[in-house]
Amino acid sequence: MSGKLRGKVALVTGGGVRVGKAIALALGEAGADVAIHYGSSRGQAEETARSIAATGVRSAPVQADLAVPEDIYSLFDEVEKSFGGLDVLVNSAAVFEKTPFENLDLEKWDRVMKINLTAPFLCCRRAAPLMKARGGGNIINICDIGGMAAWKGFSHYNVSKAGLIMLTKSLAVELAPEISVNAVAPGTVLFPDDYDEKERKRIESRIPMGHAGSPQDVAGAVMFFVAGSGYVTGQVLAVDGGRSAHDITGG
Repeated sequence: MSGKLRGKVALVTGGGVRVGKAIALALGEAGADVAIHYGSSRGQAEETARSIAATGVRSAPVQADLAVPEDIYSLFDEVEKSFGGLDVLVNSAAVFEKTPFENLDLEKWDRVMKINLTAPFLCCRRAAPLMKARGGGNIINICDIGGMAAWKGFSHYNVSKAGLIMLTKSLAVELAPEISVNAVAPGTVLFPDDYDEKERKRIESRIPMGHAGSPQDVAGAVMFFVAGSGYVTGQVLAVDGGRSAHDITGG
């Protein structure tokens, strides 16, 4: 992939940490200039941008609260001003939390929907004209196999990711042929920090490949959509070690 995206500009939301960081680094290694969005993880975003810039491309952190529409508009204004346009958008930032349905109030529901579904929608709305001005582009939404399952205690999260999957398919139809829109649905590629060894082993026992994946596995799938086949759009690629084929209801 080295150099294949030379001259392209990419924006990764949540690009300073975890899966978003791996995606941002992969895009930089392929030659793209990369804007690193962050909400509160400024230090990590700056570190990621420095690592990418060290490869000889442009990279800079850009702050925005994705729960605030005006911040999203300003984010894209800054990317356009600093980088001259946009070719690739990766909606990676997300909220992941467990709340039993009996304890799920409107405030928690709205918070997850704003970050996981409304923010990607607004990002796509703002990105589309920038991409069309440059002849086209790629949008990749980071979903989750939880968008195709029913995990106990995660109803608001599951619904938000299911909505993002349908948004992906809808925009693939709406924005073709200039812009391709696809999704990557990771399974277990990073455990939450509060998962103990017993919980991790329980989850790994449900994965046919026998182990958790890595953020780099997700980044590889994103790179396929960005630099692989230009004839693929409206697709959801599960990166889950076979878990969604084996058991998508266990959580």
